[in-house]
Amino acid sequence: MKFSSTDSYVASHDLTVAVNAAVTLERPLLVKGEPGTGKTELARQVAQSLGLPMIEWHIKSTTRAAQGLYEYDAVSRLRDSQLGDPRVADVANYIRKGKLWQAFEAGGRVVLLIDEIDKADIEFPNDLLQELDRMEFFVYETGETIRAQHRPVVIITSNNEKELPDAFLRRCFFHYIAFPDAETMKRIVDVHFPDIKPALLTAALTQFYELREVPGLKKPPSTSEVLDWLKLLMAEDLAPEDLRGDGRSALPRLHGALLKNEQDVHLFERLAFMARRGAR
Repeated sequence: MKFSSTDSYVASHDLTVAVNAAVTLERPLLVKGEPGTGKTELARQVAQSLGLPMIEWHIKSTTRAAQGLYEYDAVSRLRDSQLGDPRVADVANYIRKGKLWQAFEAGGRVVLLIDEIDKADIEFPNDLLQELDRMEFFVYETGETIRAQHRPVVIITSNNEKELPDAFLRRCFFHYIAFPDAETMKRIVDVHFPDIKPALLTAALTQFYELREVPGLKKPPSTSEVLDWLKLLMAEDLAPEDLRGDGRSALPRLHGALLKNEQDVHLFERLAFMARRGAR
């Protein structure tokens, strides 16, 4: 089982090596990178490339590690007991299986995505150490041990919003998705927009990378945002010379696809004002 780029996803050589190393070692692959660099999509493409089903667990700030194993609905059982429901005799009727349980009991190997693990409490990764290491856990309510029939391919993403515990990091194979250079970005764009005019693509990417390098930018635009921007440029049928606007603003055309907060918009407005003052 070897992962490689797919028809809809361009994976660098280093990323391909990292995925295949994690699969060979049977270790979780921890993927970090800027938001919008394709970390979540990577898991979907790995599943597609390897021909495996996929289970997605999207983490929120309120997510607890135990929810990935199972949840016991004691409230429903109490209510049913008051109503005389015969199901209360079997506690298993009130166990809701989590994403790890689903992956462990799958009939074959699956890809398990644990998405944006850094959103959760700092103890969340530590609470999953044993389960991800041994690929088993104990259900106290029923007294059974759930073991993985087929060890899943585990892909964990992080936006680096908080540091992850060392004990957790030791159990993972790590890869940082660096922001694509211009040549790699052209390959990515070609996958999504094969009919884009070369002159427009060259002009747009030149402006895009210049924008990303502006000092003081709070949120540099990502891969997903440049794809949205290019889609708009093509829909408006703009020519390369149209991208710079009327020269009175430093903002790119249709900048709302690239700049996602008012601080960055104001930064470009100040730059345009200073440039006009300097030209007098």
